[in-house]
Amino acid sequence: MPAAGSAFTQLHQHLHHTRLLGSISSTLYYDQNTVMPAAGAAWRGEQLALLARQLHERQSSDVYAELVAAAEAELGADAPPEQHRNLQLLRLELDRQRCLDPALVGALAQAQSRGNAIWQDARSRNDFAAFAPALKELIALRQLQASQLSAAESVPRSPWEILAQPFEPDVSKARLDELFAPLKAELPPLLEQVAAGGAPSSPTAPPAVAVERADLPEALQEQLCAELLDSWGYDNSRCQRSRSAHPFSCTVGPHDFRITTRVVPGQPLSSFLATAHEWGHSLYEQGLPRTDDHYFPWPLGEATSMGVHESQSLFWECRVARSRAFAERWYPRFCQGTGAGAATDPWGGPLGFWRALNPLKPGLIRVEADELSYCLHIVLRFELELALLEQDMPVEDLPGQWNQRMLALLGVEPATDSEGCLQDIHWAEGLFGYFPSYALGHLISAQLSETFEQKNGPIQDLISAGEESSLQAWLAGSVWPLGRSVNGEELVERVSGRALSTRPFLTYLRNKVEALSGNP
Repeated sequence: MPAAGSAFTQLHQHLHHTRLLGSISSTLYYDQNTVMPAAGAAWRGEQLALLARQLHERQSSDVYAELVAAAEAELGADAPPEQHRNLQLLRLELDRQRCLDPALVGALAQAQSRGNAIWQDARSRNDFAAFAPALKELIALRQLQASQLSAAESVPRSPWEILAQPFEPDVSKARLDELFAPLKAELPPLLEQVAAGGAPSSPTAPPAVAVERADLPEALQEQLCAELLDSWGYDNSRCQRSRSAHPFSCTVGPHDFRITTRVVPGQPLSSFLATAHEWGHSLYEQGLPRTDDHYFPWPLGEATSMGVHESQSLFWECRVARSRAFAERWYPRFCQGTGAGAATDPWGGPLGFWRALNPLKPGLIRVEADELSYCLHIVLRFELELALLEQDMPVEDLPGQWNQRMLALLGVEPATDSEGCLQDIHWAEGLFGYFPSYALGHLISAQLSETFEQKNGPIQDLISAGEESSLQAWLAGSVWPLGRSVNGEELVERVSGRALSTRPFLTYLRNKVEALSGNP
């Protein structure tokens, strides 16, 4: 790509320049969240707003529309399917971009940058009132954006559904309700079972507090993260890991992949697991169908949905890094790093270390949540987004509503807004519609894992043998090459042969709770 003729060549050149602008914006975003001084926020907002306006102009101009139309006219019926799909996706995005007011695009970019900076300060000071005006502005701008984009929708969609389309194409509230209902019904009883002593907190298990006593200095955590990445194919000529307030993955160019992690005081395993998670994102980005620099601008070289994206990060974090086989392999290295011997080992052996990686205890923070409670964190945010965007809930009510719903769903209640409604960066950047992708990622990861095991045997056996490369090879052959040729649910059905379901995920969780509850 390009291959068809002169129209495709011209369109490719236009897309390449657009992608260059987008990569500059991604670089500035990465810098803002890693090393930029706080005082640079206002200027960075202007930079990002300027780029956003230029990108919108390139993606909505008459010149671009003519290039797309010429390529469509040039494309023959016998052209490869990927060319038809690329043009279909370009046409869809063109129609959406042309619905947007350029002034709104710039205003949104500035509000996102400003919201990010205000959120970081408000979160550090536990001051929701300082963040509330920025959140109100972002909600109003996103509602206006949804109103403008509605003209390009081929089927009726609510404001929230419209805003969710870039993250999860073709998603609907009804489908999410259908998938989330079994989670809301079955996860709380599992949590109650754990609380009653049916998991790592039982008398036969090492004390749950043991991991908190582990002495893992920051330098050691960084070293262990580096070793993990090296064992999973990290290439420092193409990749970079930095620190940020909120871990994330970022692709700057076709050969430039960034991730960030953080060290959390009192949670010595957090950085290690976050590194596994973000590297899963990056592996997916590195495995997308970008055969060379010339393929990079085309839509098929992008992720199909954030749900699929999250399935890849959760696969490496939960199916691999939190597995018993992985814990048994890495346990000696952690003990070596702490200088622990049999008498001073804070985990009480490999089984205790595995349990420390899987505490299964409802907590307040989403990114630190166990697999049992994680999806309930997402249900909370999904329902609050609908209340804010479509049900006229005042922003001032958000802290109280958050705390009430958290208590009802998870049985815990934040003492501060910093560990409550201020904990996530997403609303500070107006990313409404993103959160459900995290839960969908758990469901997709479970169904893909089940499919792999049906064809290749237990994942645990490969991990025990240190053969994670076999898992990566399967994903690289079955999942990553699909790019945006299909949406998220279509990808699952193509790979697994059946529609996305909650059953594999819930079965996996029940089996894990039982295994964690067992005696050595």
